[in-house]
Amino acid sequence: MVLDLLFRQHQDKVLSVPVEKIRPNPSQPRVVFDQTQLECLAQSIRESGILQPLALRKLKDGTFQLVAGERRLRAAKLLGMTEVPAIVVSADDRQAAILSLLENIQREDLDFFEEAEGLSKLAELWSFTQEETALKLGMAQSTLANKLRLLKLTKEEREQIRNAGLTERHARALLRLDSFEDRQQALKRIIRNKLNVSETDKLIDRIINEKQKPKRHTTGVLKDVRIFVNTLNKAVKTLESMGINVKTLSNENDDFLEYIVRIPKDVLPSEKLASYK
Repeated sequence: MVLDLLFRQHQDKVLSVPVEKIRPNPSQPRVVFDQTQLECLAQSIRESGILQPLALRKLKDGTFQLVAGERRLRAAKLLGMTEVPAIVVSADDRQAAILSLLENIQREDLDFFEEAEGLSKLAELWSFTQEETALKLGMAQSTLANKLRLLKLTKEEREQIRNAGLTERHARALLRLDSFEDRQQALKRIIRNKLNVSETDKLIDRIINEKQKPKRHTTGVLKDVRIFVNTLNKAVKTLESMGINVKTLSNENDDFLEYIVRIPKDVLPSEKLASYK
């Protein structure tokens, strides 16, 4: 790893640096720190000390900016340590950011969103294309592209996915839905029903297929129905003009229109009834 080489080169230059003089690195890609893991690391440090020094760079005001070792620094603070072992590297803002990002990505313990954000920042700092960034990292361009696509999800969606403990494949499945509203609908069902990746893919397929179904054109149908109802109404008025007590009942819901006409049988001669059949 990049910083491992620096540590070997500076083994004889390890300093004891006051914790209060160490400033965080603004390019730190990690945003989630597991408290249980930090406590385990703190216990290890209590028993064996900090085995690998932190990497720092000196700032103009005499303080130090952290390049690598965020978890070790946090664990040391949990123990109440006032000083930590460190090496000081020569690096400007851009170089320090690149070193920090590379070290975190290469340690492979970032979550997939943190990794994607780190890779995106690296490409930006290097001013590289995706192809150039992938080549420099020894990564397939398709792999890099898939990871960077995760950043198309909003911060709100990423937080929901992270909090629910969903996987990168869950996140990539959600990207098949174009609208935020559709993704929210799917995400709520995935979390509520604890869907695995295969079940999530099937859910996304159903949502996409439903979206692609042609919409029913009901305008012409409704016009025909109105004509039919008007015809019935005219027939009823004709009967009423003949002195026949006709009763009608109509009922409409989402699925059908019901129209009932009741004509007393005893008011019409049999020959008239036959003419209406």
